[in-house]
Amino acid sequence: MYYSSGNYEAFARPRKPRGVERKTAWFVGAGLASLAGAAFLIRDAQLPGERITVLERLELPGGALDGIKEPERGFVVRGGREMENHFECLWDLFRSIPSLEVDGASVLDEFYWLNKDDPNSSLQRVTERQGQDARTDGLFTLGPAAQKDVLKVFLATREEMEGRRIDEVFGAEFLASNFWLYWRTMFAFEEWHSALEMKLYLHRFIHHIGGLPDFSALKFTKYNQYESLVLPLYKWLLEQGVQFRFGTEVTDADFELTAGRRQATRLHWRADGEPGGVDLGPDDLLFLTIGSLTENSRNGDHHTPAVLDEGPAPAWDLWRRIAAKDPAFGRPDVFGSDIAHTKWESATVTTLDPRIPEHIQRVCKRDPFSGRVVTGGIVTVRDSGWLLSWTVNRQPHFKQQAKDQVVVWLYGLFTDRPGDFVKKPMQECTGEEITREWLYHLGVPVEQIPELAATGAKCVPVMTPYVTSFFMPRKAGDRPAVVPQGSVNFAFVGQFAESSRDCVFTTEYSVRTPMEAVYQLLGVERGVPEVFGSTYDVRALLEALHRLRDGEQLRLPMPDFLRRRLLKKLDETEIGELLAEFGLVSP
Repeated sequence: MYYSSGNYEAFARPRKPRGVERKTAWFVGAGLASLAGAAFLIRDAQLPGERITVLERLELPGGALDGIKEPERGFVVRGGREMENHFECLWDLFRSIPSLEVDGASVLDEFYWLNKDDPNSSLQRVTERQGQDARTDGLFTLGPAAQKDVLKVFLATREEMEGRRIDEVFGAEFLASNFWLYWRTMFAFEEWHSALEMKLYLHRFIHHIGGLPDFSALKFTKYNQYESLVLPLYKWLLEQGVQFRFGTEVTDADFELTAGRRQATRLHWRADGEPGGVDLGPDDLLFLTIGSLTENSRNGDHHTPAVLDEGPAPAWDLWRRIAAKDPAFGRPDVFGSDIAHTKWESATVTTLDPRIPEHIQRVCKRDPFSGRVVTGGIVTVRDSGWLLSWTVNRQPHFKQQAKDQVVVWLYGLFTDRPGDFVKKPMQECTGEEITREWLYHLGVPVEQIPELAATGAKCVPVMTPYVTSFFMPRKAGDRPAVVPQGSVNFAFVGQFAESSRDCVFTTEYSVRTPMEAVYQLLGVERGVPEVFGSTYDVRALLEALHRLRDGEQLRLPMPDFLRRRLLKKLDETEIGELLAEFGLVSP
């Protein structure tokens, strides 16, 4: 396997790998990583779909890319994935998957046209004082010390950031800045999370630094991502003959481990209360999704809080059993053993009273019923005790949704702190109480809040114990390689497999790891798309520096006459032209 950039590799079709007709493939889990892996096996490795089996404990595919209407509770989503134009593996996949909406188009075509016609942006990123504009003015407010912190982390080696927390490498000035407010609420980072992941994110998205305050960097699907991404992919896989076995919990895997060689030899599962399994030979490929950000998620309803489930977690326990067999299989407890630091709560609110959308429109400055971009991303309530953020995507967010309803998704980073209107921690609140708190910060007159929360909306709270588990401070070896050294027939895929090329908590990572796995195990003669190289582009770096300084020009610490002489010399070079072009010095 190798990485590549450019059209030469992007549009090439690989030849059929030798011996692929003898292969079978088994996938553990039916999340995006497994669905993508199955698609790459069919499209690029030319393995017949009927030789692929996907095992899933739940009754539907999609993993964290969910979106469903529950009969009594209402609409439920556990989050939305922010996407951008340089998710190279994701778009490589969906260029081949037919759209369910547009005849003759791919999912990529549909997504591309949608975001051309209706580009994303936010007109109100931050509020305070019950729905009032926080007047951040798109500024990052990074002082000299905070700018030095950013530069220090950006230039540090990975090894220097391993095992360290964000608040160990960034000072108080940075943590009080607008930049950190934008960043932490957009990506769900906490001060105790991994400094290494923070560094990787800075490198990965340096070309989008300028789009942080207004979300102009982002792109979204037409509907929730289950209906817009998972269903087209699932339908295509079924048409290719892929077999899905739902209600099947994989409990263990056996391996033959010898010097320089590792082979999966058996997969164990339980279905319909009965144990089962399959023996695996060198031609039987096994792709294991390990860990889970949505494991043990529990829903409440409008009158019942969501419960924090700290009990047995099948996906994590599976990884623990596997990891106990070989140090190369990772250290799951680094990520999945500290629920207090990996949980947060979200909620889906469906409006029933027409007065609520009027308040949404007042804050976001767009008509929520236009069918176009509404909030353009999350609106963060800066003075919220829960650090509440909420968003309204294009409506309808579900195909089944009534035309006069708006589906709102919200979440709180501080679920164990009291609210400002509802004086309880978010994790103790019913859907109705969460709605009250949101309406208060939306700016609804307080005398109307009890009635509107009781009968004007329906809210489903969701507690997710492991949602930020992949952000816990880590070191090399804590996540297993996608294909461990010496493996002849198995790979790890998903957010907890180690690809050195990208950062986690993205749909891109869920697609990149199975692409690497399939190409490596089968010797597919096509490059895996390289991560977009903006971190090596001097133009992107200068643009980011300009934005991080809120447009302030560079001040050289030297006498004026020497500064003028140096700048005159720079003016005669491309460096001077670039510094002037990006506003860092006067032209």
